[in-house]
Amino acid sequence: MSRIRPRTLAVGTAVLAAALSACSGGGKGGDGGRGAADLKAEQPPKISVNLQGQAARAGQPVTVTLAEGKLAQVTATAKDEDGKGVPLAGKMSADGRTWTSERVAAPGTSYDITAKTDGGGSAKAAFATAAAEKVNKLTLVPGKNSTVGIGQPLSIVFDHPVKNKAAVEKALKVTTSNNTEGSWGWMQDWSGKDRVDWRPKEYWKSGTKVTLDAKLDGVDSGQDGGWFVRDYTTNLTIGKNQLVKVDLDGHRLKLVRDGQVVKDVPMSAGTPGGEKASWRGKMVLMSKEGTINMRSETVGLGDAYDKMVDYSMRMTWSGMYAHAAPWNAGYFGNANRSSGCVGMSDADAGWIYGEVQVGDPMEVTGSEAKGTQALNNGYGNWNLSWADWQAKSALR
Repeated sequence: MSRIRPRTLAVGTAVLAAALSACSGGGKGGDGGRGAADLKAEQPPKISVNLQGQAARAGQPVTVTLAEGKLAQVTATAKDEDGKGVPLAGKMSADGRTWTSERVAAPGTSYDITAKTDGGGSAKAAFATAAAEKVNKLTLVPGKNSTVGIGQPLSIVFDHPVKNKAAVEKALKVTTSNNTEGSWGWMQDWSGKDRVDWRPKEYWKSGTKVTLDAKLDGVDSGQDGGWFVRDYTTNLTIGKNQLVKVDLDGHRLKLVRDGQVVKDVPMSAGTPGGEKASWRGKMVLMSKEGTINMRSETVGLGDAYDKMVDYSMRMTWSGMYAHAAPWNAGYFGNANRSSGCVGMSDADAGWIYGEVQVGDPMEVTGSEAKGTQALNNGYGNWNLSWADWQAKSALR
């Protein structure tokens, strides 16, 4: 639904579509010869709408109920800022007495309703919802028309707290070209904000087309969160079937494509036994950042380094990268002596950088680690079993 703004409306629960014509002249009883049944048929149908007035509360479906008889059709429209009606779909009850909208009423929106009965009667009603006092927004990853690796989850970070997690999750629909099985999981993002990710049961299949429709307009986040006042959508394609394997103990990095090793390079990772050690786990390549300035104080390591680093590939929010590290060349393939990142030669890092995709799994294994990557430290979703991941859904 497009964004709606309220306008002044005539409000009422039922308005006759066309005024009855007064008749005069002869005829029995002054009715022009028509019987009582004919007069009864001309009475306007009596309908009631659950939302009324100019400040109705949003967040609930619109229901139209007929006092007698059956509804043949109900048309509900929301007015956009140009006065154009946007249809609100709905369903009729089995007895034909009640119509209920499929979407909830959105904040700050005006609605017109026309109800027609199977007897030919017609009635109209109108109402407007109160504007949202607080609006919640979100950030979607990946962006529209992205091509990503087989490990990339759909990830949503909210501006404000989400207390009504089940209601929000119900509004999030993922559609895939091959019926991929997956589930939403809630967590607190590294930034401290509420976040929900959708990951498949297993890594995506290459070529899968994915669409997310977040039909959130009119959904209440709950206490301190505010209302959503628009829908969101994104779509993506799953790219090459490949992943990166990092063996901390063997000091090797391998790019595996379609099950075959296409590049095997020596590397040196984080110095074991302290904070400089690398994380292990099934990570996801978050971004390809090229040449960046890396400073040790930003990751709590004092003034150990301040370098411009080439071919930087982010693995975690906490600052673990794979990148070129020519100053550490003496340790490539034989020892881990970095400050936490996976370092390679300029040539090897450049080749890997050119081949990897954002969203590629980066599976780091080995004993020389300081622990397993946290769920929210980047995309640690794959470190949970399928059952444990499903348990993080608000609908379980």
